Amino acid sequence: MPISILYIVTVLIWGTSWYAMRFQIGAVPELQSIAYRYLLSAALLILFCLVTRRRLRFGWRDHLFCAIQGATLFWFNYLLFYIAASRIPTGLLAICFSTIVVMNIANGALFFGTRTERRVWFGALIGMAGLGLVFLPAILGIEFSRAHLEGLILSLVATFSASLGNMVSVRHKRAGIPVVESNALGMGYGALLGLVAAGLFSAPYRFDGGAPFLLSLGYLVVFASVIGFGSYLTLVQRIGADRAAYASVLFPVLAMLLSTLFEGYRWTAIAGLGILLVLAGNLLVLLKPAKAATAPAPIPAGTPAPMPANRTLRP
Repeated sequence: MPISILYIVTVLIWGTSWYAMRFQIGAVPELQSIAYRYLLSAALLILFCLVTRRRLRFGWRDHLFCAIQGATLFWFNYLLFYIAASRIPTGLLAICFSTIVVMNIANGALFFGTRTERRVWFGALIGMAGLGLVFLPAILGIEFSRAHLEGLILSLVATFSASLGNMVSVRHKRAGIPVVESNALGMGYGALLGLVAAGLFSAPYRFDGGAPFLLSLGYLVVFASVIGFGSYLTLVQRIGADRAAYASVLFPVLAMLLSTLFEGYRWTAIAGLGILLVLAGNLLVLLKPAKAATAPAPIPAGTPAPMPANRTLRP
């Protein structure tokens, strides 16, 4: 699938998943909701692997890294974001998560020695600045307190956890483990951790049979988890974790558009300027610079000049 399609799918799905997650909060504790989501997602992916005869047997080191990815990307960061959401506005959550672009750049350099082009740094900074303008009214309306500080710290730790999960995906590529198989195992390990944590801290287990919960759970399982993470982690392996993570700057904007349609959000001139900055940063990060024409290598002295192709030899 082309990179542009993968990127669009990631932004569209994750931009709408924030709205779907609202219907998961209520009768079922958040810890259990997260565990149910990834338990079902892992089951679908494992079933798909079995039907298509994809290999799920890997060495213990590969399983260890799948478990690390499950803990960091499919469980721990969600847990912290749910806790942080009770302390700070969702606008700040979105801005905190957008810092995964910078974290992926730093972690890529730390773990793999990856060098990032300046335009990617510049585009990421422009995009985060634009996102800050979009959510500026919510930020200015905060009366800063200890709870807000705790929420910011939890959000940044959660984002760093997700970035570590991205680094594991890069490792999977180098180890030759495909995205579908690694996601099946990673989500399975993450779901098991979630079920254990839910049993320890939010027992007894509960489930909501209402249509809003079931429909939103189905959307999060099939689209946000199976398709969304499949598209995003494929991007990580194809274009690098730094450029792929820029989707985290763009999909909050889509979430705000949905808020305009369904929640009565009103745009301002500053928010409009923020959107333009986000789009400008997006272009800088994703568009490849034109390659400069290279001059032909000089011919060493004493080398016979090449004969024209249409010239024939005569005796």
